[in-house]
Amino acid sequence: MNKRSIWLLAAGACLIASALPARFTFAQSAAQLPTVIDARPIGKILSVTGVVRVDHTTAVILQARLSPSGDDHANVGDRVYRGDTVQTGPDGALGVVFDDGTSFNVSSNARMELNEFVYDPRGHSNSTLLTLTKGTFTFIAGKIAHTGGMKVDTPVGTMGIRGTAPRVEILDDGTVKFSTLVEHK
Repeated sequence: MNKRSIWLLAAGACLIASALPARFTFAQSAAQLPTVIDARPIGKILSVTGVVRVDHTTAVILQARLSPSGDDHANVGDRVYRGDTVQTGPDGALGVVFDDGTSFNVSSNARMELNEFVYDPRGHSNSTLLTLTKGTFTFIAGKIAHTGGMKVDTPVGTMGIRGTAPRVEILDDGTVKFSTLVEHK
């Protein structure tokens, strides 16, 4: 490799580093390198009404698809990733399905964090952790729940989901109402 190639490589690395969020740091040795970020999608948006935002907290490569209004809101067909935060506006609603078959309907003025999602149809260590902080959610648990690895965190506690179709409502005062719509056996 000649000096010009090395300089171009170094300049490219500096440009990439300057574009990363401040929370990323670079290690001094190979032993200190961060673990690889899993940027595989974990689900897909099936329906969108009104204003819905999906904030990606990790670096993911997305195909740009602008909505007709030119805003950066979520669209039907957009993928969701581990670490994303989903937020709906006052007129917003969202339908999303995850790779294990779990499906969520999210009401207006809601917020959900996709903290953890590990699913391998042939695996035995599958798990999900979703954090619901406000709004109303109805969902049908998918395959991960049947192994006991699905957890839903709310402001008042964490639920272990074993194959039910619950409705969770988180009120403005932090009160959480939980009801089971269908129980699978």
